[in-house]
Amino acid sequence: MARITILGSGGFGLALAIMCRNMGHDVTVWSKFSDEIEVIKRTGELKAKLPGAMIPADIKLTTDISAVADKDIVMVGVPSTFVREVVTEAKPYLTKNTIVVNTSKGLEDESLKRMSEVVGEILPNPVVVLTGPSHAEEVSRGVPTTVVVACKEVSYAETVQETFMNKTLRVYLSKDVIGCEIGGSLKNIIALAAGVSDGLGYGDNTKAALMTRGLHEITRLGVAIGAKRDTFSGLTGLGDLIVTCTSMHSRNRRAGILIGQGVAPEEAVRRVGTVEGYACTYAARKLAKRVGVDMPITEQLYAVLFEGKDVKLALPELMGRPNRHETEESFFES
Repeated sequence: MARITILGSGGFGLALAIMCRNMGHDVTVWSKFSDEIEVIKRTGELKAKLPGAMIPADIKLTTDISAVADKDIVMVGVPSTFVREVVTEAKPYLTKNTIVVNTSKGLEDESLKRMSEVVGEILPNPVVVLTGPSHAEEVSRGVPTTVVVACKEVSYAETVQETFMNKTLRVYLSKDVIGCEIGGSLKNIIALAAGVSDGLGYGDNTKAALMTRGLHEITRLGVAIGAKRDTFSGLTGLGDLIVTCTSMHSRNRRAGILIGQGVAPEEAVRRVGTVEGYACTYAARKLAKRVGVDMPITEQLYAVLFEGKDVKLALPELMGRPNRHETEESFFES
């Protein structure tokens, strides 16, 4: 039995809490929001974050950050914009040997650091990334799911793998932390774009094109900053992209649909809630320019989200780009 504290009462954190409790682990969920904790205590669920899932009464609930003390694993499951704040708050109480598992996806606005970099900058603890195609709604119901845990020190990833692996969750190992995080973060950008396409009434052909060319963009940027190309054909690249672009569980896709239907981007985000792809579009475009990588889908989405561009003009501009070979690098190498 592992002692686990989950930082954040979002859908994925609660889903993992339910799963870990069902495996016999000792589970505590921390939230900054006392009203959410009170709702769970009173009703046994949090419909706003994880509809249809009952949260067992023996999962401890708290607003006291010292709940991270003396734990085997502490999981960071807050939105990316709050990771630095929450981890800094938890630092004084963390035991040195506790493994920190990060599930937050995104790039920090100013530093452009990946979330494991942010956590590692603050804490001396080992940091493992958990990511992959895993909607909270399905994890909480025990729907068969596969994820990846990544860490340069494989022994820590193996500990997390052994702790979480069960008959409905298969956990794979990776040493490519950069690739896993970039794939998990930037797929939210493409899911937003895929949602916009749906909202505009375009078809499956268009979405397939956005997903495929989007994966090229994600891969180019990832490789440019040190990721392994093969990672993006796996669960944390292609797998996560498929599930996020095609499911109505995806907040990014739902926000994109609203934007495609004419809702202002900021209003669409307000209606849906946490939409990681919104902030990630801003940061990824900035990072791409820093390292000299061309990301046309991200560029067009940025113009729609932050520059007021008419969403109906974005796709025609993508379609009108200069002719090129599909796999540019291999074409010129041959």
